[in-house]
Amino acid sequence: MPTTLAWISLAVAGVALLVSAWAVRRAGRRGSSSRRRRAVPADLDSLRAEVESLRDDSLQSLRHMAVVRYDAFGDMGGHLSWSMALLDDEGNGVVLTAIHGRSDARTYAKNIAGWTCDQPLSPEETDAVATARPN
Repeated sequence: MPTTLAWISLAVAGVALLVSAWAVRRAGRRGSSSRRRRAVPADLDSLRAEVESLRDDSLQSLRHMAVVRYDAFGDMGGHLSWSMALLDDEGNGVVLTAIHGRSDARTYAKNIAGWTCDQPLSPEETDAVATARPN
């Protein structure tokens, strides 16, 4: 059975190679017109502008993330409580904290600007921000 599967795979690969060679040869026959050659620089300029726009957008995205799990209360285990930092490249974002007890759960959000917070952060929240910060 494995030998048959190997032969079938080899046959499929051979057919794929023939089809790709045919496509390359066909594309070479068409040639490129002067109209196509003139359109390339304009397309290239628009692509460069698009890449620059995406780069600017990515700087503002919340792409630095860290989660710190812990036990908020001594009588509970399982690390059900957590603090999560979601930050952009400049350290702006939010720290979310969920504290789970036996009878309830509470969720908090604190604004982060420039890697600091105007409210006091718990040690776990501070760890989450420090872990999310790129070196």
